[in-house]
Formats: sequence, C-alpha cells, structure tokens
Amino acid sequence: MRLLHTSDWHLGRSFHRVGLLEAQAAFADHVVEVVRSEGVDAVLVSGDVYDRALPAPDTVALLSETVRRIVDAGAEVVLSSGNHDSAIRLGFASELLARAGLHIRTRTDSIGTPVLLGDVAVYPLPYLEPSAAADTLGSADRTHAGVLRAAMARVVADRAARPGPAVVMAHAFVTGGATSDSERDISVGGVSAVPPEVFGAVDYVALGHLHGPQRVSETVRYSGSPVALSFSEADHRKGSWLVDLAPGRAGRPATVAVEHIEAPVFKPLARLRGTLEELLSDRRHRAAEGAWCEVTLTDAQRPRGAMERLRTRFPGCLSLRFDGPTPLDSARSYAARVRRRSDLDVCCDFLEHVRGGAGATDAERDLLRLAVEESARARAVHDDEGTAAESVARREQGVA
Repeated sequence: MRLLHTSDWHLGRSFHRVGLLEAQAAFADHVVEVVRSEGVDAVLVSGDVYDRALPAPDTVALLSETVRRIVDAGAEVVLSSGNHDSAIRLGFASELLARAGLHIRTRTDSIGTPVLLGDVAVYPLPYLEPSAAADTLGSADRTHAGVLRAAMARVVADRAARPGPAVVMAHAFVTGGATSDSERDISVGGVSAVPPEVFGAVDYVALGHLHGPQRVSETVRYSGSPVALSFSEADHRKGSWLVDLAPGRAGRPATVAVEHIEAPVFKPLARLRGTLEELLSDRRHRAAEGAWCEVTLTDAQRPRGAMERLRTRFPGCLSLRFDGPTPLDSARSYAARVRRRSDLDVCCDFLEHVRGGAGATDAERDLLRLAVEESARARAVHDDEGTAAESVARREQGVA
C-alpha cells in the first residue's frame, strides 16, 4: 500500500495580505501528478484543510476540484479535521462521500473505526480539544496527551482484530517537533505537548499541525504545510511523505519505507538585512528580486519612503522592520517625555520617533502647526455647540 501523507493545506490563507490560493492550486496540481506518477493508493490530509471555520466559496471550490481530480487519478482521499477547521462543516455528507472514495472524519464518535484501504487500517483522529473531548472519550486527564491516549485506546482495541498494518492520522503538537511562527497555539484548554509514545501501537503516524516537514521518529512524522505561511519558514523544504507499507511476515511488524517528495516552490522567500543603500545596491541580493521579502533595515535613522524605494528593486517586499540604534531617551515613560510639551512639539516628536531620529523639516512643522490650530478650533466649536445644546435641553425641561 502506497500512501501520500500531507497536512495543513490552510486553503484560503493569506501571506502578509497576499492571497495564497494560486500557490495552493499549484500544489493541488502537484499532488494529482504525484498520485499518477507514483501509483499512490490514498492521500492522507491530517487536519487544517481550510484556514478558517467559514471558508470562502472559491476556497471550497478548490478543495472540491482537487479531491475529484485525485480520485479520478486512482487514489482515495482521507481528510481529518484540524484546529482551524469547522468539524461540522468539513464533515458534511461524509457518509455519502465515502462511497465515492472521499473519507472525512471530524467526529469523536468515529474514533476507533478505521478507513480500510486494502489490508491497511487508517485511523483518522480529528483535532481533539481537551475541554470538549475529555468527557466524550472518558478521559480523566484533561490535556491533549490525555485525550489522545483515550483515543488511542479505542484504536488499539479495534486493531486487535485486524492483522494488517495500521496508520494513525492526528493533529497535535507532539514532543520533539519544531514550531514556526504561523501555527495557532493549541494550549488553551490543557497542556499541549503529547509524547510520541502515545502512538506506539501503530506502524505509521501521519501528523499535522506543525508547518515544517520533520521526523519525530522513523515512523512518526509531520508533513508540514505545502506552502510557506510565515517568513520563519524561509528555509523549509516543503513537500509530502510518500509512505510504503507492507504486512510483516510470521507475526513480525509491518515494513515501512518513507520518502520525501518536494513540493514546487510557487514563490521563494527571502529575509534581507542591512542599510537601505546596501540592499538597493548589493548584487548578492539579486535572487531576492523575484521573491517575497522580509526586510530589516539597520540604518541609524529611518529612511523616508523606505518601503517604496525597496519595492523598486524588490517588488515582492511584504514586511519591513527596523533595527537601528535605540535613542537614549527611549526608556523614559511617555508621560515624562511629553510633560510640558506643546501639542505641536508632541506631533514633531512623534514624527522624529517613527523616522528613527530624523526630525520634522520647517515646512513639515508649519503644516503640523496648521493642523494643530485647526484641530483646536474644531474642538472649540464642538464644545460651544455642545454647551448651547445642553442649555436648550435644560430650558425645555424647565431646569434652567
């Protein structure tokens, strides 16, 4: 049996306000091609199929089309819900869809009932929030480890009657995995970490939730997200795990062979650091001209129009940070810094702060003075109108 383990598609996600649907569609094309070229029997998606509980119509359409193409290419599809998915919405019509080769598991009452793929039993575990799942699963331990132990007890009980290899799909933070900036914290409701020994009774564990592809153990792995979801993933090699399972002989464990299949890079990521002039002129950054970029400027003073100037060379610059020298008075409280300062001085101080030390020019100070004076006049008119209206109201009420 040949399986393709993937997860965390996060369909509908944006990357610094840039929609990722086109990149996700390219990954869908890649999955269909791998199913055909590698003779994949089933594609496993271990949670976070969507990025939000209420996915947009074009996002739902992409999933529908992708699943249809995978099934047409000859593979079945097994989806389990993650912490980003709505279990009810994702699981709609799951019993009917299973007849067509799409197996969706989102409910706790399905735990322990496998999806049978030939002689391989696949046990999809939906994301289990401890506060919601502990009572249903009969777990006195209201942590992620506790509810997953209870879920695995059901898996072990069912597997005892099945001689073939067993696979578990789970969406959790398993001890030994490395995090990135784009995962949602799942610690609310209980301790989040789950020891890998919880899954010791099966032959392969297809994990989701962490966005970097990684191996917790030889048979416990994260596929990671297929496209980068934060600049902290710039060095990730995105892809899926191709898993070959064969029954063991004479009561021996199943044999498991795993190969990493790299996904196409729709658009590379680059993290640049230096002064503005260095970044605009250094030839070493030529490859970043076609990438999505995160830039950290180290100029002593914040350059004016920095983002606009950076985008003349790096059109894909999405994030701009500053890491220049810190002014000596930055530790003083805001109240202390503005005490006895006029409104105009406060405005000019703010302009100097956001520029990293470059103060307002004479023309800018004159413009700010006009704005402050106009604001003061508007407040005065508003206060006068309010006082007059209050007097009228009091007279009408016979109070004046």
